[in-house]
Amino acid sequence: MNEPEGLRTLKKERTRKAIADAAIALFLAEGFDQVSVAQIAARAEVSKPTLFRYFASKEELVLHRFADHQGEASRVVRARPEGVRPLAALRAHFLARLAEHDPVSGLNDHPQVLAFYRLVFETPSLSAHLRAYIGADTGALAEALEGPSELADRLVAAQYVTFRQSLAHDNWARLAGGLPMPEAYRRAVDDAETAFALLASGAERLGY
Repeated sequence: MNEPEGLRTLKKERTRKAIADAAIALFLAEGFDQVSVAQIAARAEVSKPTLFRYFASKEELVLHRFADHQGEASRVVRARPEGVRPLAALRAHFLARLAEHDPVSGLNDHPQVLAFYRLVFETPSLSAHLRAYIGADTGALAEALEGPSELADRLVAAQYVTFRQSLAHDNWARLAGGLPMPEAYRRAVDDAETAFALLASGAERLGY
């Protein structure tokens, strides 16, 4: 008797999560380069072929955690209320992420979040693969902006995505260095306002 489609999907999601959780735990404990795919498969109690059906590479085992946020900026722009400029919508969304201490903003002092970001930022192969996610985000945002020209859209999108990633790194670095959250939050907001002001100085006159 065949399983219902919903049950099969649920089992696949559980298997995917189990593999990813096993991988992250091993990477944080032993280091990314010191852990083999075979070790991850054994910890997750799956075969190597099964692991590769869910994740194409070791890097994806880590960076899939960014996947839920991929294209987020473009969705914010497309869903903004009528009359709200793209940069205003992105600014409001960015500041809300900071206020919520969302891990994607880098402004989260939970030990596991700090350790995860250290893994990403200090592992060269992960940093390199992260650029592919950043590139995809830039392209999606550029398509959503619909400004005066494709070039302007690409340039504005690239600047936003670049400073967003830079600020996330700075937020993490301050917390990892021991800065108390209230001060880290204040500086994160100040930096965000500075970044948006610099971007707006050239982009707002073009309708962004």
